[in-house]
Amino acid sequence: MAEVKQFKLPDVGEGLTEGEILKWYVQPGDTVTVNQTVVEIETAKAAVELPCPWAGVVAELYVAEGQTVDVGTPIIGIDVSPGGSPGAGPSTAPAADLVPEIGTATADEPVEPGLIGGPAPGGRTSVLVGYGPRSVTAKRRPRKQQTPDAPTPSTNPIFAQPPVREAELIAATPPAEAAPTEPPTAEAARTVEAAPAPARSAEVTVLAKPPVRKYAKDLGVDLTAITPTGPNGTITRDDIQRTASGEPRSASIATPAGREERIPIKGVRKHTAAAMVASAFTAPHVTEFITVDMTATMELRDRVRQLPDFAEVKVTPLLFVAHALLLAVRRHPMINSSWDEQAQEIVVKNYVNLGIAAATDRGLIVPNIKDADRLTLRDLAVALADLTNTARAGRTTPADMTGGTITITNVGMFGVDNGTPILNPGESAILAFGAVRPTPWVVDGAIVPRQVTQLALSFDHRIVDGQLGSEFLADLAAILHDPSLALAWS
Repeated sequence: MAEVKQFKLPDVGEGLTEGEILKWYVQPGDTVTVNQTVVEIETAKAAVELPCPWAGVVAELYVAEGQTVDVGTPIIGIDVSPGGSPGAGPSTAPAADLVPEIGTATADEPVEPGLIGGPAPGGRTSVLVGYGPRSVTAKRRPRKQQTPDAPTPSTNPIFAQPPVREAELIAATPPAEAAPTEPPTAEAARTVEAAPAPARSAEVTVLAKPPVRKYAKDLGVDLTAITPTGPNGTITRDDIQRTASGEPRSASIATPAGREERIPIKGVRKHTAAAMVASAFTAPHVTEFITVDMTATMELRDRVRQLPDFAEVKVTPLLFVAHALLLAVRRHPMINSSWDEQAQEIVVKNYVNLGIAAATDRGLIVPNIKDADRLTLRDLAVALADLTNTARAGRTTPADMTGGTITITNVGMFGVDNGTPILNPGESAILAFGAVRPTPWVVDGAIVPRQVTQLALSFDHRIVDGQLGSEFLADLAAILHDPSLALAWS
C-alpha cells in the first residue's frame, strides 16, 4: 500500500512567510534519495535549493513552477513505501501521519552529521541543510470530530469553512436552510404567511486565503462584493484595500494591447521595496559628497595586479575603496553602529560585516562579507569576487544577506558619477562609489589629467552628526588620494 509523505515548504530563515517555486529538479515517477535537491525556491531575500528529507519515489508535485505559496503548504508528495510506484496517490493514513517525521530517512541507512535526519549539536536532529536544528518532531493538532446534529460554529459564510490545509483556497457559500423535521402547527403556519418572505440572494463563490478573509473581516469588507484580480479568480489583500478605500481597480483602465506590461511585485523586489520605504521614512538621511583624485590608488592597483600572490585574483578599484573604508571605520567606530528603537540604545559594532549592493535579475540585494575588517587585501579581493559571482548566479543565501553593518554601492560600474544612496535597514551609513574618469585637475598650479572619482556618504543623523560624517568621509578620501596613509593608520 502506498505511503505518501508530504514535504511542506519550510521557513528557511528570518521568519519568511512565503516562497515562489522557481524550478523543479524532479518529476512524478523519479526516484529520490535523502538530501537530494528537488526544488529551487525564491524567498523574499534569495533563491534557495531545498533537499528532500526522505528516500522514495515522487508521487506528485502539488505546486507548479512560478506559483507563490505560503510556508507550511505541501509542495511535493514522496512515496516512501517499499517498492513505491510512480503516480501513487496520497496516503490514506491519518493527517497527522503525513507530517514529516524529522530525523527519519530509511530504516537501514545512516545519515551523515549536518544533513536532514543526521545528528546535530546537543543530540538534536537537522531539519534543513544549512539552517538551525529543531529539538522536537513536528505534530499536527488533532481535529475535532463533529456529529451530524452538532451546531455550526458560525453562520457567517466567510467563516463557515470546512477544515483545509493552511494555504488552500476555500469556496464559501451561504449556509443552506435546514428542512423542518415535522409539519408546523396551524398557528405557526398563519404567522409564516403573514410575514414577508425574505429575498434570497444567488449563491456566490468566494476564493480567498484565510489571512485575506481575516483582513476583510477586520476592515468590514464584504468579500462577495469584490471583483477578484488574483490568479484563478482569487481575492487579494490589494483588492480588499481598494474596496475599503473606495479606489477604482487599476486593471479596469483600458489600454491598447501591447502598450503596457504588468509585472507582479514579489520575491526579492518586494522585500527590497518594503525595506527601502521603511528605511527612508524611519532614519533621517543626510548625504555628503566629496571629489577625490585617486590617481595614486589606480597606479597602486596596476602594481598589485603584477604581484604573484594576486596572479589569479581580480583586482578592481572597488577593492581599494573597500579597504580604505575599513580603515576609516577603525578610526571612527561610531559610523559602524545601529539604532535600537525598542531598547533606546545605540549599538556600536566591534566588527565589520561589509555589505556590497548587487544588481541581479531578481532585483537589488545586499550580501555582506563577514568580519571583513580581519581580512588581508588578497582575502578581501577573493571575498568580493565570490560575493559578486554568487549574487549574479542567484545563489546568495539568506544568511549572507543578514547581519550587515555598513554598505558600499558601486554605481560607477554603470558609468554613473554619483548618487544619494538609501541606508540599508539596520545600518547607519552607506557609501556610493562613482565612476573613475580622466579629469582635468589642478596640481601645483598646473592643469593636468588625473583619475578622479566622486564619493557620496549617506548616514543616519540620529547617530552620526555632521562632524563625524565629514571626518569619516574626509579620511576615506585621503587614503584613496594617498594610499601610503594606510600604513600609518593600520
